[in-house]
Amino acid sequence: MNADPIASRLQLPPGPWATVLEALCAHFPRMDPAQWRARMAAGRVMDATGATLALDTPYRVGLEVQYFREVAGEIPLPFDERVLHADAHLVVADKPPFLPVTPSGQYLEHTLLRRLVRRLDNPGLVPLHRIDRATSGLVLFSANPASRGAYQALFRDRRIHKTYLALAAPLPALSLPHVRRSRIVAGEPFFRMREAEGEPNSQTQLALDAMLEDHWRYRLTPVTGRKHQLRVHMAALGAPIQNDPLYPDWSGTAADDPLRPLKLLAHRLEFDDPLSGERRYFESLQSL
Repeated sequence: MNADPIASRLQLPPGPWATVLEALCAHFPRMDPAQWRARMAAGRVMDATGATLALDTPYRVGLEVQYFREVAGEIPLPFDERVLHADAHLVVADKPPFLPVTPSGQYLEHTLLRRLVRRLDNPGLVPLHRIDRATSGLVLFSANPASRGAYQALFRDRRIHKTYLALAAPLPALSLPHVRRSRIVAGEPFFRMREAEGEPNSQTQLALDAMLEDHWRYRLTPVTGRKHQLRVHMAALGAPIQNDPLYPDWSGTAADDPLRPLKLLAHRLEFDDPLSGERRYFESLQSL
């Protein structure tokens, strides 16, 4: 079993619980309470000072809890990331498909963040944005807390230009370039998104990059950043991205197939550096 040496933190919200254990079980309803009891018995749940919290520790609103995740039987992922740039403030990584950006679910050690923390010996690395586990390409990380806010503002204020490449079926009846606007909401099951009636909350610009033998390669520019936005928009236009297991028709299985990665690549990032004012360009070394 892999244990996480980096503590996660939670500030306990208001609630009716008698103990910290009850509060944690209520806050994480999908997690077996026996796992929390085992963690606490092993001394892997602490307060902000590092003092161990016992099974009967009284609940207190606002208490900061530190805890360590464990993943049983984590399967190694045979895909390597590339570091395209690293300085005192910014790290740019080129992520392979199937590798999550951050720890979640069954993935802990085999995530882009954990690999980069070990590789660059910097436990302070923080991703400035995310891309889907299935998506390949560029991810930016803040390497320095002192400058982190300046880089986070690039995404918050939409001052960073992101370009994706995608392989999908031809759309000869669609006038390109094209702008897709729609309302994207959570679907069923919870991890799958869908378009719905109502005020649009998502926008993607589509252009033709190349006509290939069986597919077209599209250049996609997301104006907004909704979950699975590019995948949902392409499927709604009648051209789901090649090898997409979720859209448009999910069969109930989405097992990874190394020979059939999702043909979606975070290809290019462009922005004015908030510290130096320099125009920065980063491009993935991967191809579709």
